[in-house]
Amino acid sequence: MNLIDQSLGQLARQIPGATQVFHLHGLDFCCGGNQSLKSAVEAAGLPPAPILDALATLAARQAEAGVPDWNEASPTDLIEHILARYHAVHREQLPELIRLAHRVEQVHGDREECPLGLADLLTGMHQALESHMHKEESILFPMIARGHGAMADGPIAVMRMEHDDHGEALHQLEALTGGVTTPRGACTTWRALYTGLRTFREDLMTHIHLENNILFERFCPQARH
Repeated sequence: MNLIDQSLGQLARQIPGATQVFHLHGLDFCCGGNQSLKSAVEAAGLPPAPILDALATLAARQAEAGVPDWNEASPTDLIEHILARYHAVHREQLPELIRLAHRVEQVHGDREECPLGLADLLTGMHQALESHMHKEESILFPMIARGHGAMADGPIAVMRMEHDDHGEALHQLEALTGGVTTPRGACTTWRALYTGLRTFREDLMTHIHLENNILFERFCPQARH
């Protein structure tokens, strides 16, 4: 199958570094991982050639040392990575981002570019993510670790739906912040906020990708479009 006909999720699984290409071009490989690359670039109005060239270059370097292939990891190793690299990190990221957002809104609320409502949006995301991660940690991940992943289709379906909700919240964040683009003349706090938001956005998208397109696929494959 040609790269253009494969789904974003398949490409993200198979080619280390593909997620960065998708980030660069604004392609949703986590919640939108089922759509083909062809459909995604057409919907976004993007020329496919630069993306295909970048993916082909990455594919040629697939054996590069230091890039973990999570397709080959055991479910328990992948879960441990998700817990340490994403669950723990989100719990550190969001309280500080909320604090910074409150500060920016309080000090710069009269500026047209000020993301009014961002602190409330992040607070809602924090609450939703905390609930989501708790369910994974207390129900789904222990089921998988005990070898009962084949019976986890119900919890996995719920987690996927909640991932879609997280993806929608990221779209709201993008809209509110102009694509997380720091405005001219932004203060240090504002710049720090948007730098942190960009890191959080990429982390959350990769987190969802690892679960939707790799971990969950082992036990409850999604229908392909």
